[in-house]
Amino acid sequence: MLTKDGIKIPDILQKANGQPFYKVETGEKKFLTTNGNYKSIPFNKDAWKLEDIKSKGKPVLKNGSASLWDIGDGVTCFEFTSKMNSLDPMMLELLAKSTEEVKKNFKAMIIGNDSDNFTVGANIGVLLFAANVAAWKEIDGIIRQGHDSYMGLKYAPFPVVGAPAGMALGGGCEMLMHCDAVVSHVELYSGLVEVGVGLIPGWGGCKEFVYRQLKKRAESDLWAAKFGAWFSWLSPVKTLNTMPPIIESMTNISTAKVSRSAEEAKSMLILNDRSSITMNRDRVLADAKKKALELVPGYKPPVTYNINLPGKTARTAIEMKLREMEKTGQATPYDMIVSRAVAFVITGGNTDITREITEQQMLDLEREAFVELVKNKGTLDRIEHMLDTGKPLRN
Repeated sequence: MLTKDGIKIPDILQKANGQPFYKVETGEKKFLTTNGNYKSIPFNKDAWKLEDIKSKGKPVLKNGSASLWDIGDGVTCFEFTSKMNSLDPMMLELLAKSTEEVKKNFKAMIIGNDSDNFTVGANIGVLLFAANVAAWKEIDGIIRQGHDSYMGLKYAPFPVVGAPAGMALGGGCEMLMHCDAVVSHVELYSGLVEVGVGLIPGWGGCKEFVYRQLKKRAESDLWAAKFGAWFSWLSPVKTLNTMPPIIESMTNISTAKVSRSAEEAKSMLILNDRSSITMNRDRVLADAKKKALELVPGYKPPVTYNINLPGKTARTAIEMKLREMEKTGQATPYDMIVSRAVAFVITGGNTDITREITEQQMLDLEREAFVELVKNKGTLDRIEHMLDTGKPLRN
């Protein structure tokens, strides 16, 4: 066309002679130089994509929903490979296997991918199918499997670092909350959105929100106790007030609040105090790997501890607020049912402030409430509507 129009053909196009400007050869990315030869593009250890690793080898482990890659220096990367990176039982299965593999042969794990979105959350289509055939034991098993896989991450004998970008919703948000640290792209939309489909967070999200809010309150009260002579209006440690953490957890979960940035995710306690934010998308995985290696020397998994929750006392206060919201049209009839389930879990169920609750007991409350909700027609209507329209049903 250039010749036809009488325009001189640039030398680089003549030397290309129909060949591509970029190509991958024996796992190496190459570019066409001005002399007509191809030259290798050097690997940038500070800014790379997982595809750069994948082009040079095979995964350590793989199934239809996820893969585990060796990214060098004793670190692995766990990648979602399902449609829209949705989370399903196959992903959970490989995550558990990957945890065991890293225990034996590696130093650390990061969880990330090259996609625009970390994950849109659990595959609710699988859940709907199981509910339609009344496979309640199978659904119960999926929730248990999620608990086991995520708790396996949290208490693994090696560092786990999340590397999200874009959306990290539902089960993806819960996964980040079970990592030792998160290195997030600045653009992060994360939150527990399960109430939109008539459910509660089922893979440890309720438990983690409550634990993190209580920890934040306890640290505040420790500081107050230390400087109590100067700031006497702050409550001492022994009279730790659990209601503010519970209300904060309730608000985040029952309104399906989603962060509008990584900075907001930090303020919501989705990202912990070990976490950091990266501006350049191409540096997220590299920065997560560096963070993981920083945590390796002397690494010890977090210490388990029990908590005290007020039970029915707190739910009474929450119920008053819910009824007020229903009267003013802020909450639909089915919102009330789902919100009461959230409240039951985050207040500790049938307990009181004098009794300690373990993490496993909190997980059991989550699982039981989740399975009961999925049996409800109101929940199935919400799931179907979300799958059909992509929007939440206000029933």
